[in-house]
Amino acid sequence: MKDKNQQRLRRARQTRSRIAQLNVTRLTVHRSNSHIYAQVIDAGGAKVLASASTLDPEVRKSVKYGGNVKAAAVIGKRIAEKAKQLGIEAVAFDRAGYKYHGRVKALAEAAREHGLKF
Repeated sequence: MKDKNQQRLRRARQTRSRIAQLNVTRLTVHRSNSHIYAQVIDAGGAKVLASASTLDPEVRKSVKYGGNVKAAAVIGKRIAEKAKQLGIEAVAFDRAGYKYHGRVKALAEAAREHGLKF
């Protein structure tokens, strides 16, 4: 039997192969127990264009704990603002095999509210 992480990585591989076929910029999410990270990666998949995480000093001042829904919403807002500064309007959402629930959902909805389309 495969463990949870191997199953998640298998799902992530399938999603990433579909996104690669679309040849679009992607917003990818990674979460740990105490932090959440988001990156905007170019269509080729070789270059990180923008990133935000709960480890950023500005975010740490405003968010007490990085492993909750409130922190994920802050990161969603920041990544959307950074992407818009670069002129990126639309991205493919790569949830890295995580369920679209809780922190991942909060990040995605906050990014949508602040002008990112996916």
